[in-house]
Amino acid sequence: MADPWLHIIGIGEDGMDGLVPATRAVVEAAEVIIGGERHHTLAGHAAAERLAWPSPFDAMIDVINGLRGRRVVILVTGDPLWFSVGARIGRTIDPKEIIYHPQLSAFQLAAARMGWSLPDVETLTVHGRPVEQMIAFIQPDARLLILTTGAQTPAQIAAFLSERGFGKSRMSVLAAMGGKDEARFDGVAEDWNHTVPAFNTLAVECIAAPDAALLPRVPGLADSLFQSDGTMTKQEVRAATVAKLMPMRGALLWDIGCGCGSVAIEWMRAARYARAIGIEPRADRRAMAAANALALGAPKLALVDGTVPDALAGLDAPDAIFIGGGLSVETFAAAWAALRPLGRLVVNAVTLESEAVLIALHKEYGGDLVKIATHRAEPIGRLTGWRPAMPVTQWSLIKR
Repeated sequence: MADPWLHIIGIGEDGMDGLVPATRAVVEAAEVIIGGERHHTLAGHAAAERLAWPSPFDAMIDVINGLRGRRVVILVTGDPLWFSVGARIGRTIDPKEIIYHPQLSAFQLAAARMGWSLPDVETLTVHGRPVEQMIAFIQPDARLLILTTGAQTPAQIAAFLSERGFGKSRMSVLAAMGGKDEARFDGVAEDWNHTVPAFNTLAVECIAAPDAALLPRVPGLADSLFQSDGTMTKQEVRAATVAKLMPMRGALLWDIGCGCGSVAIEWMRAARYARAIGIEPRADRRAMAAANALALGAPKLALVDGTVPDALAGLDAPDAIFIGGGLSVETFAAAWAALRPLGRLVVNAVTLESEAVLIALHKEYGGDLVKIATHRAEPIGRLTGWRPAMPVTQWSLIKR
């Protein structure tokens, strides 16, 4: 086993003075220090070769591996393993070759400044990622700590809040925490107008107006929240469908015939870091799915133009598959072959022809076969009656 040769060190606004003596000695003895401009400034006059983050960033691993055999330090902000580059490096270089030196994270510092208990807070990052992904966490009375992308991010998030009826939400931008230039900017979302430093952490206390949009992360969002041409998995059936698909942290869904993306979006909202690929041959429906994904906090929904089986080539193996359109024996066979062990497959059918295929597949493969019928109360003249929706036959099974 190789001895540790790479040190990934969290450093704060107080620079070298904030490091424990042993960690400070590692920095001072380094032959090579890698970090951003800000990190190199915080490291003071440590005598070492200085390297900036390579561009593109993915080239970082090759650069680091090329330094093997030397005393290498990588400087990061705060905790190297909490929304930081340390985790990315540890997935490629054997962690036994790395020593991590944690520092107080921005989340810990921000929670202390706000007087919030970290277990009661959602910790998020939109740093270098789509800002829209925080939308899924806008809930009444929720407290959010968000690592931002830059000076413009708080205003973007203020707009998201205001558009959804959370304009009274309290916002605090915390910058340079722990340093001599520490600053704080307080306000409410609906009239946020602060100019803030580019490097900041945002604290949000969500306050809902009586007419605020309620967007729970459990499946079953209202149909009216989605752009659609009318062809979509409706609310009650969608809730049952996503429940059978069993969203899990980091899991990947293939949504075959995704239409406006309602199932894929609910899947992504239901579990942290859940991923989804929507396969849809119609450009107009892919455009609706992309717009819905942005509006509902699932901006990383990937969309593929094509039909099964050709469109599946080269895709990562899924943990779950939903077939909401275009069912055939060939489609099922291709999907089932690609599904990972313990993967979940759910197929919905509304036509007699598709139902016949499901019944035949159920006889061969087993699983659960159910029929879902829903009725909605609607006006009938001056009175009210039940109007039935088309019943849906649903087949679900787990690959064991």
